[in-house]
Formats: sequence, structure tokens, C-alpha cells
Amino acid sequence: MFWGNLLQPNLILHETILHLTPALIKQHGLKGLVLDVDETLVPFRAAQVSEELLPWVQDVRQVADLWLVSNNVSEARIRRIGKSLDLPYISGAGKPSRRKLRRAVEAMQLPVDQIGMVGDRLFTDVLAGNRLGLFTVLVEPMLAPNQLPRRSPLHSLEVWVSQALGASLPPRGDQ
Repeated sequence: MFWGNLLQPNLILHETILHLTPALIKQHGLKGLVLDVDETLVPFRAAQVSEELLPWVQDVRQVADLWLVSNNVSEARIRRIGKSLDLPYISGAGKPSRRKLRRAVEAMQLPVDQIGMVGDRLFTDVLAGNRLGLFTVLVEPMLAPNQLPRRSPLHSLEVWVSQALGASLPPRGDQ
């Protein structure tokens, strides 16, 4: 059951990050958010952020400090995304390792129970956030406009293993 707890998000959004509203953030007592980048904020190979993301960042910034923490090793790409959003970033984080994630958390100078880890992956984002005691939010992947929604075999395996270990992950559409 221990592993099930580590893989259990505190909040399952069943929508993209754009539906994580300032009101919802405040409702959960969060004052800081660590944001995954690939497929959480931007489609996997996207070189720049979408026009919808910019106002979301501005709105959320009014209620929470924001940091980008990505496993992507392309420092230039993550820097470009961070710069376009005017947000601090860490690339090559190696989540679920806590080392670089902890750097972002410490920089916020907030209690860990007031910081959320937001991402689209159970075995990296949710696991890393839970290992640090953060409030974890699982979102749907951000896809390119011409890309159809899909479930990758890896995501399906993550959900199946998480459920087998005791995590309660309702089917899409339930909350």
C-alpha cells in the first residue's frame, strides 16, 4: 500500500493545466506550484508556448509562485520556454529524483504543504512530488492543436501498475 500512496495524486484534473484555476489553487491552500514542462505546459516537441498558456500563467502568478522543473535535458529548449513565460526553470531534473525538485521548492521559501507539483505523469511528476510531501496534481497531456487525444502505452502501464499497487485512479471523466 505504501507504493500506492506514493503514486496517488491529491487531485486528478482530467483536463489540461489550463483548467487549473486560481480559485482551485487557493481552495487547496497552495501558494506555489512546480510545473512539469513537456506535455504539461507544451506539447512534447513544441518549440514555443501556446497563446492560451500566457494568460493562464499571468492569472496563476497572482496567487502562486511558479517554477518549471523538467526532465528534458535540452537546457536551451527549457530556458527558451522559461524565458517566454518569465519563469525560473530547472532542466534535466531526473524526476522522480527529489534533488533538483527540492532546489525549486527551497527557492520558493514556502512550507512544502503549500506547494503543488503539477504534471501529466504518475511515475515522474506525482511520485517525485509525493516523495517531497507536495500536493500533487495530475493533469491531462497538452497536445499539439492537430494531435488527437491518445493514451500512450506507457501512460496506460503507469495507471495499471499504480492501481495494482493500491492507488485509486478513477477512469477519465470521474472525479
